[in-house]
Amino acid sequence: MLVDLDPPPYFTREPGGTPAAERIRGVLLDPELDMDPWTEAYLYAAARADLVRREVLPRLERGEPVLCERFLDSSLAYQGAGRGLGVEVVRELNVRAVGEVAPDLTFYLRLDRKERERRARKSGAPLDRIERVGDEFMRRVEEGFEEIARSELNRMRVLDATLPPEELAAVVEREIRSL
Repeated sequence: MLVDLDPPPYFTREPGGTPAAERIRGVLLDPELDMDPWTEAYLYAAARADLVRREVLPRLERGEPVLCERFLDSSLAYQGAGRGLGVEVVRELNVRAVGEVAPDLTFYLRLDRKERERRARKSGAPLDRIERVGDEFMRRVEEGFEEIARSELNRMRVLDATLPPEELAAVVEREIRSL
């Protein structure tokens, strides 16, 4: 298990991971809010900037491993491709927010639309603002992730998200340990 690494990894999420970023997360996912795609992109970048400067960079500078649920690739896929803002424009916005901080390794958990919908219904949780956008948006997001995976072969690992959680965890752990 990864917690036996020395030093143990710091686990965080996006958006979130700091008090300010968690508040931004609440705004971004609020199903009652409607916002312009650029507002959304800037809010994600702002949350990322706070997390990177307050939590991630200090740990990396001390040589500590950091594991983050989502990072820049999500903005590239959701806001760049899904919202149609442009992948490179969203990348430039985020470079301004976090500099050159980038993951050494990224896991893309591939899951088709029907399985995503089945799991969402099974969970019974209400859909957040992003999940409510619809099928065409999610198709563009998937295409965005697929393009990133094709262009970032050295960093991106595409995993079958239909595998049992224990098997996925084992694959992730092997890949991380191989670094």
